[in-house]
Amino acid sequence: MFEGIEFLNKQWFWLLLALPLAILWYIFKHKRQTAELKISSLKGFKLTNAFLPKVKHILFVLRLSALIFLITALARPQTVDVSTKTKTTSGIDIVMAIDVSASMLAKDLSPNRLEALKDVAAEFIKGRPNDRIGLVEYAGESYTKTPITSDKAIVLRSLKSIRYNNIIEGGTAIGMGLATSVNRLKDSKAKSKVIILLTDGVNNAGFIDPITASELAVEYGIKTYTIGLGTNGMALSPVGILPNGSFQYGRIQVEIDEELLKEIAEATGGKYFRATNNKKLEEIYNEINKLEKTEIEEFKFYNYEEKYRPLVLLAGILLLLELLMRFSIFRSFV
Repeated sequence: MFEGIEFLNKQWFWLLLALPLAILWYIFKHKRQTAELKISSLKGFKLTNAFLPKVKHILFVLRLSALIFLITALARPQTVDVSTKTKTTSGIDIVMAIDVSASMLAKDLSPNRLEALKDVAAEFIKGRPNDRIGLVEYAGESYTKTPITSDKAIVLRSLKSIRYNNIIEGGTAIGMGLATSVNRLKDSKAKSKVIILLTDGVNNAGFIDPITASELAVEYGIKTYTIGLGTNGMALSPVGILPNGSFQYGRIQVEIDEELLKEIAEATGGKYFRATNNKKLEEIYNEINKLEKTEIEEFKFYNYEEKYRPLVLLAGILLLLELLMRFSIFRSFV
């Protein structure tokens, strides 16, 4: 009956402790008022309404029930409907710049670097519901895969569709990837603007120098986190294309320009990370997630609905019924 109901004045329930005393008092009073007459036979008496004296205790039950309802009403039962509204007070615009060169198919991460990145990046995107996120692809050149948007479904679909293709010019143009990301964020009105730039190689293509691109990021107040992806030493990587169009793999030395990535991160107020395996890559994105916190205001609205009125009404009905019965059908027995 009271599921989901709170009582504002619970102290009134202490009055319920008086009910057992009232019952004992009623039993004691009833015994004192009841006279006993022992006779050998009732054949000489005419009995009328013999059933009524046996059920007259219903009057006490009605009054006791009314008292219980009144005490419960005094405890002030009410339901509380809580609605919550959140408001982002300091949103973050994020662009993820992803290297899609052939070397991202290396198998030192499982199943390869690119697919491992997509899995981790997807979880990162899902964990940023209040931020706008965009995607930039780059190899020897770069382009915007998805402009910054708050629609995470669009971003996740775009991320899933990222594949290596030979349409983009080969190589690794870190400067181009960074510059394109800056271009997507430079007009953003967000309080915080962030680029997460990932690569597994060295800058060997493009017509924009990475340092120049990082200076642009500084000018527009854009923080850059850089990630070097690849194991230490040798990795099973694409080294050629077979006649059937598939890649031929061989073990080659992993080369990442860590000094350049550190310089970019330091200049823009970001941080450099090195991901040598799937677990480390996941930890890096978790750390970035913690470093870039979105400020959110939460508003709670409370709607109280009083529930004591039906109890008072029910108690009144019981008392009225008790009085009517007392001065009508039970009038001769009370």
